[in-house]
Amino acid sequence: MATIHSTTLAPTKLQLLTGWLPMQPWYRAGETAPRLERAGGFRLDDPAGAVGIELMVVTDGAGAGTAYFTPLTYRGAPLEEAAAGLIGTLEHGVLGTRWVYDAAHDPVAQAQLLAFVTGGVEAQHQSESDTLDPSVGRSWDGGAPSAVELVRVPEPGVPATARGSVEVDWTRPDGSTTRGVVAVVR
Repeated sequence: MATIHSTTLAPTKLQLLTGWLPMQPWYRAGETAPRLERAGGFRLDDPAGAVGIELMVVTDGAGAGTAYFTPLTYRGAPLEEAAAGLIGTLEHGVLGTRWVYDAAHDPVAQAQLLAFVTGGVEAQHQSESDTLDPSVGRSWDGGAPSAVELVRVPEPGVPATARGSVEVDWTRPDGSTTRGVVAVVR
């Protein structure tokens, strides 16, 4: 299981996402810059221990409280084949420079998400080392999956209409908790 370091990040993950999110085609633009808050999510382990994989839900308090599924990977060196998914770099107080990618472009994250859906790996708590997160739901029809698609703007209570899915809880800006599908299997 991955070790979660209690340290500084510069810039923070939310600062990186605040600059990146408005450039995405699925972003629901408001009248002001996004005001993001971490709202939920989980982690998956890289079997090689080299890539941090965090599947985060953030909410935008500047608008209608829209939730965004923003899975990230953290690497100690650039990943050339994922250059289109580079969100930015940050300085980690323990690990040094980290290249932060949209996990949709990272083959390790994609493989681990597929392994999670099919029962090969377990979800880890987002901010606690060596702790499973049983609240993350998964379903799968048992057939051979071809791909996992991310649901970038999850809607509370909308059921999955695919061969499998991943569901998570998140906290809305008003403090209430909800649940929705963040990934589907095709």
